[in-house]
Amino acid sequence: MTTLGKYLLLWWKLTENSFLVSLTNRFNAILFFIGKILRFGFFIVFLLALFTRTEFLAHYSVAQVVFFFLTFNFIDTVAYRFRPMVVSGDFDLVLVKPINPLFRALAGGADPLDLFMLIPYIGALIYVATRLGTVSFLSLSLYVLLLINGFLIATGFHILVLALAIMTTEIDHTIMIYRDVTSMGRVPVDIYREPLRSMLTFVIPVGVMMTFPAKAFLGFLSPVAIVVALILGMLFLLLCLRIWRYSLSLYASASS
Repeated sequence: MTTLGKYLLLWWKLTENSFLVSLTNRFNAILFFIGKILRFGFFIVFLLALFTRTEFLAHYSVAQVVFFFLTFNFIDTVAYRFRPMVVSGDFDLVLVKPINPLFRALAGGADPLDLFMLIPYIGALIYVATRLGTVSFLSLSLYVLLLINGFLIATGFHILVLALAIMTTEIDHTIMIYRDVTSMGRVPVDIYREPLRSMLTFVIPVGVMMTFPAKAFLGFLSPVAIVVALILGMLFLLLCLRIWRYSLSLYASASS
């Protein structure tokens, strides 16, 4: 079995364990799932109510803004459970095992509720995309390419959060700050004024992660901007990986 196959098998086993843990309290899981759906529905209602007062938001129509929001939700559907491993000392056991510790920290098992939520997200994305007009192979290819780039940036953000967890054992507040910042990508970053717009695009690449895929699909992104986005995504991920390696050199066991 190849290395990739082994890691895919490991991820599947961790995901199975995550499902089993969630099923130990089905009532709470159902309530949490309903809460996710309501949260998603309320924001859609907010967008529709907003467009009763105006036909466009930063020159985008209601269908286009909804497409931006659905793209945000698709990228943002990720869950992590790393801090307890650091605080309890369980991360020591990860470091001595023959697996990449970063993979184990990031891929601790998929959240079953998030996996279920991907079904309506993907269905809504397909429906809204068809309502926006004819879908060309080029626009779809650019959308998928920049989606992958967005996933790389999101991974970089979470690697950065994990590195801070090792250095400070504090991850709860950091992940909440990350959530607050990325939530600004629910709508196109074009609606923000300068210098906030440039900061969210080039300094904290939320715009590249959340807004650029939808803009490429709609044909609002130039070839130069696409190349810059891909380069920025790769550089950001490499920077976060370097910070992660540095944090490992500072790790002190919680049990020592």
